[in-house]
Amino acid sequence: MGLFKEFKEFAVKGNMIDMAVGIIIGTAFNRVVDVLVKQIIMPPLSLLTGRIQYADRKYVLREAVPGVEGAEGIEEVAVGYGLLIEVFIDFLVIGFTVFLVVKLMNRFRRKAEDPKDKTVATPKDIELLTSLNKLLQEQNELLRKKD
Repeated sequence: MGLFKEFKEFAVKGNMIDMAVGIIIGTAFNRVVDVLVKQIIMPPLSLLTGRIQYADRKYVLREAVPGVEGAEGIEEVAVGYGLLIEVFIDFLVIGFTVFLVVKLMNRFRRKAEDPKDKTVATPKDIELLTSLNKLLQEQNELLRKKD
């Protein structure tokens, strides 16, 4: 029964909801990046490199041999590096986009946590810490004056 109770606490606290939202947004974001790379970035890159379709690029280690009269053929053995190039471009686009989003979020967080900035409502915990800091500074000044 303890496992069920822990699961219930996990689900009620919102961790599962936050995870589900993150997974859903991540899946949608993956599709956007996939289309962006395959439909926007790769066609001009292919045009610049002489219409090379990167996904089809491979290094053939052994040519295929077709089968003849009852004998089985030999399949081609190849290292497909073209898809790796496309996946690497996907990774770069995703990494750069996540970097920009995190940078933007940090800017908003810093602005929200700045107690001197009156355009954004300061969170209560920051206000309390600022008040405590002011009180400690005043107390230190009073103690210095006594000595």
